[in-house]
Amino acid sequence: MEISLRARVRAGDPDAFRQLFDEHASVVHRHAVRMTGNWVMADDIVSLTFLEAWRLRERVLPGDDSLRPWLLGIATNVTRNTARAARRHQAALIRVPPPDPVPDFADEVTQRLADTEELAAAQKALSTMRRGEREVFTLCVWEGLDAATAAEALGVAVGTVRARLSRARKRLRKLTELELKGSTGSTGSTGSTGSTGSTGSTGSTGSTNGGGSVNATGGNPGTEGGIGHSGVQRPAAVGQSTGSRHQAARSTQEKKR
Repeated sequence: MEISLRARVRAGDPDAFRQLFDEHASVVHRHAVRMTGNWVMADDIVSLTFLEAWRLRERVLPGDDSLRPWLLGIATNVTRNTARAARRHQAALIRVPPPDPVPDFADEVTQRLADTEELAAAQKALSTMRRGEREVFTLCVWEGLDAATAAEALGVAVGTVRARLSRARKRLRKLTELELKGSTGSTGSTGSTGSTGSTGSTGSTGSTNGGGSVNATGGNPGTEGGIGHSGVQRPAAVGQSTGSRHQAARSTQEKKR
């Protein structure tokens, strides 16, 4: 009769643990990344999870069920402890000058950037939840565990898992509605002012004398026979001629003598 993997793990079989790691390491790593949003921390959590699983191997119950829920429960507890340690470590690093940034020249840097953006969006959504809701959401929605299995992994009642999952979904639904409202609203204003103006003046003066020549300026309107501003020659007084005017002027001079 073949011994189950649970029994072999409980007995401390190294080959059984090697098989357990090969089958579930990627699942634990994915769960840790989603919980922490940190790739490096997720690697540490995987190592600590299987180290803790080896230490707690005698608590494995007999049977043929998958050890995946058991490992995810350990990973969740390790994530809690790691997060607390990271906060204490970060508080200590505040007093230390930050090191120079080291560029990442890995071939998968482009894919990592895309994954980082998606992970940041997921972390923003998860940050609106309480810790218990976040843990239930990652196990039930992302890892695909049912309520009973998630309850076993977290060590809580099935009703508690369902209630937390319901609250988590409501929070995400509300956040989605707010994001949609923010993306559809837009404001803008356009304005233009302009003015056109043109001024211009044209003027021309001219007069034509009796001989057909054109003068640029008119004569004095007060002078007899002069050229006015309209360019028309003023006629002499009615009933007078040039000769009679001269005779009148000479007679006036003789009288004064």
